[in-house]
Amino acid sequence: MAPACGHLSRERNSAQRRQQESGRCEADRRIRRVGGAAPSSGATPIKYHSSFAARFSALDTTHPHPLRRDARVIGMVGFAHMMSHFFQLALPPLFPLLRAEFDTSYAVLGTLVGVYYASSGVSQFLSGFAVDRVGARPILLGGLALAAGGVILASFVPGVGWLFPIVVLMGIGNGVFHPADFAILNASVAPRRLGHAYSTHGIGGNLGYALAPVVSFALGSAFGWRAALASMGAVGLVALALLGTQRAILQSHRAADPHSHTVKSSASLFLQMPILLCFFYFVFVTIAGLGLQTFIPTVLGSVYGVSLALATSTLTAYLLGGAAGIFTGGFLAARTSRHDRVAASGMLIAASVLFVVAMGAVPPALLLPVFVLIGFAMGATGPSRDLIVRAATPKGAAGRVYGFVYSGLDLGGIIGPVAFGVMLDHGHPQAMLLAVASCYLMAIGTVIQVRTASTRRASIAPEVA
Repeated sequence: MAPACGHLSRERNSAQRRQQESGRCEADRRIRRVGGAAPSSGATPIKYHSSFAARFSALDTTHPHPLRRDARVIGMVGFAHMMSHFFQLALPPLFPLLRAEFDTSYAVLGTLVGVYYASSGVSQFLSGFAVDRVGARPILLGGLALAAGGVILASFVPGVGWLFPIVVLMGIGNGVFHPADFAILNASVAPRRLGHAYSTHGIGGNLGYALAPVVSFALGSAFGWRAALASMGAVGLVALALLGTQRAILQSHRAADPHSHTVKSSASLFLQMPILLCFFYFVFVTIAGLGLQTFIPTVLGSVYGVSLALATSTLTAYLLGGAAGIFTGGFLAARTSRHDRVAASGMLIAASVLFVVAMGAVPPALLLPVFVLIGFAMGATGPSRDLIVRAATPKGAAGRVYGFVYSGLDLGGIIGPVAFGVMLDHGHPQAMLLAVASCYLMAIGTVIQVRTASTRRASIAPEVA
């Protein structure tokens, strides 16, 4: 039996050698077909040019970013972003009911909003570090749990003072979404689909804004504000459970040495010119955008003397135009590498039209289509804007960079409404529109300089290396 077993063993070894040799020959043929050369045995492996590597990878049938998986990731992240915006506007539509029950002022209720965005801004900055350390998934789920849980807690408060610590918790929950969302998208979605991914992300946020006032006010009017908040919080818990079942696709890159990435050690990262310019871009755009969203009805009533119904409809037209612009912007971002031009063009159109509106030169009958155009122009910049930030972000730092630059949203949210409110209190609605247009022009300067600074940094990097 032993000789027979030895004979069979030799045959198996011979067959394995033939199979390996055949595999090597096939690999050599594949390399030659795409213009490369196979290294000889014992020779130093050849370092192929990146363009060759890209062509060779195209032969691999197991693509790392299949469309179905990318669609799931994009859908889940867009859904999470929708819920974050939904909870941002869960409480404000109920302010008249809260004011009546607790006999409080709108100034106190407005301060609740300020506290919410202040805590959101701090959370947005700090949660970026957490995303890079532990990954985006637990941070995202924790943020949604805080937002939904805070809304449920708010339904039980015995007085308005109890709402202040609750909105702090809700703001902390809201602050995690941008760092976590973009870290997941950048790590999990094929680069060629990122424009559409960012577009879906933005549309999800707009849908959340659109749904929240309708749902909140309708439930509050029918069942009371406590039942409304409890119901919306329960919806958030259902959304949390749904996202929890998708844990496998909510992945992000982590920093190579996460314990070294403290606020102090990351200061040099945030002070890099491209990243600092992205931060100021968000400050300027948010000051302008929130100014329009908050005061369009008041301004148009003062400048054009239109009815409140038409002025409010103009705000709706502006928001709908923004959603259409975000959708279109996804296709624009996917078809160009000059995202700075897309962003600058959209803001230039919006600023130019706003200058005309400020002069009182638009017939009242055209206000609706004019504000659709303004919203569309600004919405179209969204996906390209997010790709500009991605291009300025070092790998492994997505959480920190997105947390830092998007905290500009919260800073702009604190500055804009206050500054423009003062202008309107002093009877300067046209000056407010001119200030909004000027903010868009300053934002154009930041996106142009981001490209210049990024190009300069890229040219210096090889010399440093």
